[in-house]
Amino acid sequence: MNHLTTALTAIGVILITLVSIGCGNDSEAGEHSGGSEGIEQSGSEHSSGSEAGEHDGESEGSEDGEESGTQLTVNETFNEVRAGARLILSYDSTDNVFKGTVENTTNSTLRRVRVEVHLSTGIELGPTTPVDMAPGQVTKVELTATGDSFTTWNAHAEVN
Repeated sequence: MNHLTTALTAIGVILITLVSIGCGNDSEAGEHSGGSEGIEQSGSEHSSGSEAGEHDGESEGSEDGEESGTQLTVNETFNEVRAGARLILSYDSTDNVFKGTVENTTNSTLRRVRVEVHLSTGIELGPTTPVDMAPGQVTKVELTATGDSFTTWNAHAEVN
Protein backbone atom coordinates (compact mmCIF):
# COMPACT_ATOMS: atom_id res chain seq x y z
CA MET A 1 0.00 0.00 0.00
CA ASN A 2 1.49 3.33 -0.91
CA HIS A 3 1.60 6.37 1.33
CA LEU A 4 -0.90 8.35 -0.78
CA THR A 5 -3.53 5.62 -0.43
CA THR A 6 -2.92 5.45 3.32
CA ALA A 7 -3.19 9.23 3.65
CA LEU A 8 -6.38 9.37 1.58
CA THR A 9 -7.93 6.57 3.62
CA ALA A 10 -7.13 8.45 6.82
CA ILE A 11 -8.67 11.63 5.38
CA GLY A 12 -11.80 9.69 4.43
CA VAL A 13 -12.13 8.28 7.95
CA ILE A 14 -11.63 11.75 9.44
CA LEU A 15 -14.28 13.24 7.13
CA ILE A 16 -16.78 10.53 8.02
CA THR A 17 -16.02 11.06 11.71
CA LEU A 18 -16.54 14.81 11.35
CA VAL A 19 -19.83 14.26 9.54
CA SER A 20 -20.87 11.86 12.29
CA ILE A 21 -20.00 14.39 14.97
CA GLY A 22 -21.86 17.10 13.07
CA CYS A 23 -24.91 14.86 12.91
CA GLY A 24 -25.13 14.69 16.69
CA ASN A 25 -28.93 14.53 16.88
CA ASP A 26 -29.17 10.93 15.69
CA SER A 27 -31.89 8.40 16.41
CA GLU A 28 -32.40 4.85 15.22
CA ALA A 29 -34.63 4.52 12.16
CA GLY A 30 -36.03 1.14 13.09
CA GLU A 31 -35.24 -2.49 13.73
CA HIS A 32 -32.14 -3.96 12.18
CA SER A 33 -32.29 -6.97 9.91
CA GLY A 34 -30.11 -8.97 7.57
CA GLY A 35 -26.89 -8.35 9.48
CA SER A 36 -27.13 -4.61 8.94
CA GLU A 37 -26.67 -1.97 11.55
CA GLY A 38 -29.42 0.02 9.89
CA ILE A 39 -29.67 3.61 8.79
CA GLU A 40 -29.64 6.21 11.49
CA GLN A 41 -31.58 9.39 10.79
CA SER A 42 -30.14 12.84 11.21
CA GLY A 43 -31.65 16.22 10.50
CA SER A 44 -28.41 17.93 9.54
CA GLU A 45 -27.15 18.60 6.06
CA HIS A 46 -23.69 18.51 4.58
CA SER A 47 -22.05 18.89 1.25
CA SER A 48 -19.33 16.62 0.07
CA GLY A 49 -16.78 16.85 -2.64
CA SER A 50 -14.92 13.99 -4.16
CA GLU A 51 -11.35 13.28 -3.22
CA ALA A 52 -8.76 11.16 -4.94
CA GLY A 53 -9.29 7.51 -4.11
CA GLU A 54 -13.06 7.82 -4.07
CA HIS A 55 -15.39 6.24 -6.54
CA ASP A 56 -17.23 9.38 -7.59
CA GLY A 57 -20.19 9.01 -9.87
CA GLU A 58 -23.14 11.15 -10.69
CA SER A 59 -25.00 8.28 -12.30
CA GLU A 60 -28.68 8.26 -11.68
CA GLY A 61 -28.70 4.47 -11.81
CA SER A 62 -31.92 2.57 -11.78
CA GLU A 63 -34.37 2.51 -8.94
CA ASP A 64 -34.85 -1.25 -9.20
CA GLY A 65 -31.69 -2.08 -7.23
CA GLU A 66 -29.35 -2.99 -10.08
CA GLU A 67 -25.76 -2.98 -8.87
CA SER A 68 -22.98 -1.13 -10.63
CA GLY A 69 -20.01 -3.20 -11.71
CA THR A 70 -17.49 -0.93 -9.99
CA GLN A 71 -15.38 -2.81 -7.44
CA LEU A 72 -13.53 -0.88 -4.75
CA THR A 73 -10.62 -2.03 -2.63
CA VAL A 74 -10.98 -2.07 1.15
CA ASN A 75 -9.18 1.29 1.31
CA GLU A 76 -11.38 3.16 -1.18
CA THR A 77 -14.40 5.33 -0.47
CA PHE A 78 -17.63 4.94 -2.44
CA ASN A 79 -19.23 8.27 -3.44
CA GLU A 80 -22.10 8.15 -5.92
CA VAL A 81 -25.47 9.77 -6.57
CA ARG A 82 -28.16 7.35 -7.64
CA ALA A 83 -31.85 8.21 -8.03
CA GLY A 84 -31.22 11.40 -6.05
CA ALA A 85 -29.48 9.65 -3.12
CA ARG A 86 -25.77 10.40 -2.60
CA LEU A 87 -24.12 7.47 -0.85
CA ILE A 88 -20.68 8.01 0.70
CA LEU A 89 -19.36 4.85 2.30
CA SER A 90 -16.00 3.42 3.40
CA TYR A 91 -14.80 0.35 5.24
CA ASP A 92 -13.44 0.64 8.78
CA SER A 93 -11.25 -2.44 9.19
CA THR A 94 -10.73 -1.78 12.91
CA ASP A 95 -14.45 -2.10 13.66
CA ASN A 96 -15.19 -4.40 10.67
CA VAL A 97 -17.99 -2.08 9.57
CA PHE A 98 -18.94 0.00 6.55
CA LYS A 99 -19.69 3.56 7.69
CA GLY A 100 -20.95 6.61 5.88
CA THR A 101 -23.95 8.69 4.94
CA VAL A 102 -26.74 8.83 2.42
CA GLU A 103 -28.11 12.25 1.45
CA ASN A 104 -31.27 13.27 -0.40
CA THR A 105 -29.95 15.59 -3.12
CA THR A 106 -33.41 16.31 -4.56
CA ASN A 107 -36.17 18.79 -3.75
CA SER A 108 -38.66 16.04 -2.96
CA THR A 109 -38.96 13.24 -0.45
CA LEU A 110 -37.16 10.03 -1.37
CA ARG A 111 -39.21 6.98 -0.42
CA ARG A 112 -37.88 3.85 1.24
CA VAL A 113 -34.16 4.62 0.88
CA ARG A 114 -31.97 1.67 1.80
CA VAL A 115 -28.34 0.68 1.31
CA GLU A 116 -26.62 -2.58 0.34
CA VAL A 117 -22.97 -3.61 0.21
CA HIS A 118 -21.77 -6.53 -1.90
CA LEU A 119 -18.47 -8.19 -0.93
CA SER A 120 -16.13 -9.97 -3.36
CA THR A 121 -16.91 -13.19 -1.47
CA GLY A 122 -20.49 -13.05 -2.77
CA ILE A 123 -21.93 -11.96 0.58
CA GLU A 124 -24.50 -9.15 0.57
CA LEU A 125 -24.71 -6.86 3.60
CA GLY A 126 -28.09 -5.28 4.18
CA PRO A 127 -30.27 -3.92 2.95
CA THR A 128 -30.61 -1.40 5.74
CA THR A 129 -34.05 -0.60 7.11
CA PRO A 130 -35.86 1.54 4.49
CA VAL A 131 -36.47 5.16 5.49
CA ASP A 132 -38.20 8.11 3.84
CA MET A 133 -35.83 11.06 3.47
CA ALA A 134 -36.86 14.72 3.26
CA PRO A 135 -35.10 17.02 0.75
CA GLY A 136 -31.53 17.68 1.91
CA GLN A 137 -31.73 15.16 4.75
CA VAL A 138 -28.51 13.31 5.61
CA THR A 139 -28.70 9.91 7.26
CA LYS A 140 -25.87 7.88 8.82
CA VAL A 141 -25.29 4.37 7.45
CA GLU A 142 -23.54 1.46 9.17
CA LEU A 143 -23.35 -2.11 7.90
CA THR A 144 -21.34 -4.68 9.84
CA ALA A 145 -19.16 -6.90 7.67
CA THR A 146 -19.04 -10.62 8.19
CA GLY A 147 -16.04 -12.46 9.58
CA ASP A 148 -15.01 -13.50 6.06
CA SER A 149 -12.13 -11.58 4.55
CA PHE A 150 -12.79 -9.86 1.24
CA THR A 151 -10.63 -7.96 -1.22
CA THR A 152 -13.13 -5.80 -3.08
CA TRP A 153 -16.67 -4.51 -2.59
CA ASN A 154 -19.35 -2.35 -4.14
CA ALA A 155 -22.40 -0.60 -2.78
CA HIS A 156 -25.56 1.19 -3.80
CA ALA A 157 -28.48 3.09 -2.40
CA GLU A 158 -31.93 1.98 -3.51
CA VAL A 159 -34.91 4.32 -3.72
CA ASN A 160 -38.51 3.29 -4.36
